Amino acid sequence: MWRFFYNGLLILAAPVVIGILLAKPRCRPGFFQRMGWRVHSSDGRRSSQPLIWIHAVSLGEVVAVSPLVKALHTRHPEFRYIVTTVTETGREAVEQRLSGIAEHRYAPLDFFWAVTGMIRGVRPTLYIFVETELWPNLLWSLRDEGVPSVLVNGRLSSRSFRRQDLPLIRSLYRSVLQTLTLCLMQSERDKQRIVALGAEPDRVHVTGNLKFDQPPPVVRSDETLRRSFGLHEHEQLILAGSTHPGEEEMLVAAYGQIAKAYPSTVLMLAPRHIERTDRVEAMLREAGFVVQRKSEILEKRTGPRVIILDTRGELALAYREAVVAFVGGTLVPVGGHNLLEPAVWGTPVIFGPYTDHCAEVATLLQEAGGGCRVVGGEELATVLGEWLAQPDTRARIGQAAKRMVLDNQGALALSVELIESCLYATPTYSDRYAATGPRPLMAKR
Repeated sequence: MWRFFYNGLLILAAPVVIGILLAKPRCRPGFFQRMGWRVHSSDGRRSSQPLIWIHAVSLGEVVAVSPLVKALHTRHPEFRYIVTTVTETGREAVEQRLSGIAEHRYAPLDFFWAVTGMIRGVRPTLYIFVETELWPNLLWSLRDEGVPSVLVNGRLSSRSFRRQDLPLIRSLYRSVLQTLTLCLMQSERDKQRIVALGAEPDRVHVTGNLKFDQPPPVVRSDETLRRSFGLHEHEQLILAGSTHPGEEEMLVAAYGQIAKAYPSTVLMLAPRHIERTDRVEAMLREAGFVVQRKSEILEKRTGPRVIILDTRGELALAYREAVVAFVGGTLVPVGGHNLLEPAVWGTPVIFGPYTDHCAEVATLLQEAGGGCRVVGGEELATVLGEWLAQPDTRARIGQAAKRMVLDNQGALALSVELIESCLYATPTYSDRYAATGPRPLMAKR
């Protein structure tokens, strides 16, 4: 019943969806692949290899799943790997992080013809998807084709969970969740929620957050990195990453107070969406700040100023140079972004009250003494001032943040182990598995 009803609605909505897709320049790349066409490999010599399909929506999901893809590739080089994304930033991340390991495709829209075209075009042995991207037609069609589906790094925010309160919506979710072979969830809370929505309890496991196992970026030269940011040796960087409208104004106001007491501090703003750079710069200039764009830094300046990080792929490394980091999407009701990126460097972390998307990490940081939750701009300025005034305390907080990351690693090993148990049960590997069993892989959890 649900399949008929869902596809009826999609057919009615198709002209509008396709029109929007064509109207937005950022959505036009990969249009044919989004429609389930032209999905075959350009390398015909490899098309006979069995294939594992991994879906990661955008940049954050690609970052989270990249170590998993690399681990699977190392242990199973006999497979081809493709990673699908929805966004251009996701495509760029796949091509940068997984070059030579996985091919990129744009994910098909959830029209039945698009997902069928994709599945029959790439013929996956296994489908892996990140953080609860539940597309009904895709999962129903994979089940029809006998392809196991595995959810990794799964989470259900409070907002997403509340949306399923209506009995009809829960019925739809149950019909989708029951197609899944494995659900590997970040926390016990996420496990309870997905079981409540209809997933089979014996298929749900708590594996932890894959982002804990993300290796930090390679640092080639400290001096070169600081020079690229236009920083002098004596200057201290306050970095606000993945920021949104509303909280940027609070950050700038707090920095205005801090700069008077600590004129050697520099604020770097990294908007979550760099296409907003012009608006952010206009806001900063109107507020009376000296502004530099990272992409246009040719020579060093001195004195209080704000640098806008308007380039892609540099935020995780920039956190290393910061004495204090603020992670955005938390002072406004977005739900928060990756709190682990600064913590892995031993950088003290500040975040706001809205951490639904990263609730477990926020709690762990607070409990470990590696981070601080603030409720608004005034409290943000107070905490920044206290930490800048006490270098020893700041260093202790940063080390606590780093230790928290190290203590919670292990999701990668356990996820690989469970995925392999599923993989060996597929027709491609069933005979081999019966004869030899899976290779051992030690997990910390």
